[in-house]
Amino acid sequence: MSDRSPPPAGEVDIAGALAWARARIDQMDARVLLRHVLQCPAARLVAWPEQKLAVEDWAEYRALVERRAAGEPVAYLTGTREFYGREFLVTPAVLIPRPETELLVELALAHFPGWRGLRVLDMGTGSGALAVTLALELEAPEVVALDRSREALWVAMANAAKLGASVSFVQSDWFGALGDEHFELIVSNPPYVAAGDPHLEQGDVRFEPRGALAAGPQGLDDLAEIIAGAPARLVDGGWLFLEHGYDQAASARGLLADAGFAAIASWADLAGIERVSGGRWLGRKTRESR
Repeated sequence: MSDRSPPPAGEVDIAGALAWARARIDQMDARVLLRHVLQCPAARLVAWPEQKLAVEDWAEYRALVERRAAGEPVAYLTGTREFYGREFLVTPAVLIPRPETELLVELALAHFPGWRGLRVLDMGTGSGALAVTLALELEAPEVVALDRSREALWVAMANAAKLGASVSFVQSDWFGALGDEHFELIVSNPPYVAAGDPHLEQGDVRFEPRGALAAGPQGLDDLAEIIAGAPARLVDGGWLFLEHGYDQAASARGLLADAGFAAIASWADLAGIERVSGGRWLGRKTRESR
């Protein structure tokens, strides 16, 4: 078999399909895409490598491999991505959930152990991965999730319905369309990439919605807006946790200090990178007494 000529339809088996794909894309991606086409567990690819692919399955697989070879993210090709042990629907309208964002979930659980009825706001919910996960992991919380994108909210609502999570969704440009609600916890994975960052034109990121990634010349515009507006939405003693870029922890802590937050800290992800910063709002009297 030549590198350019795929096996004929009706003659290719699982092993042959994977061998052809591995010449074009990453081995793991090749396996994920074939599992998606065949709707089968990983063990099937190992146990029955000689199984022939149906003509339509082979055609679909070839098309997906070529799209992946052109750079399209696997999550958009399969329409799913795992987050905190659950499978979420994703489309090109939303940012692909990433493992480092799970740190926001861990911090919420650590700071509110056993708290029942916690009022939570997820700002810039995208696929809803964070809001839905918190709704399912916390004890009967009241979760509100907002996003400026209607298309993103459709995806988030589909995920909430699919996973059985109770979440209220609001189309809003940050705090603009919220009512008078106040929250014990605000979390956000906002856009934080500098608008001129060359990484925006590289890899999977090229295909993701630019509005969910870039935030001004230094990537701090949305972080600054959320931090400035959060005190008016937090109850006294409430917490704000924000994901940010690998080199933005000091800037985020400075913004939190300027806004009057206490107990300001940054937390590292599994790679040892300070990925989340946050603080506690103790009330206006505390801020004015500084």
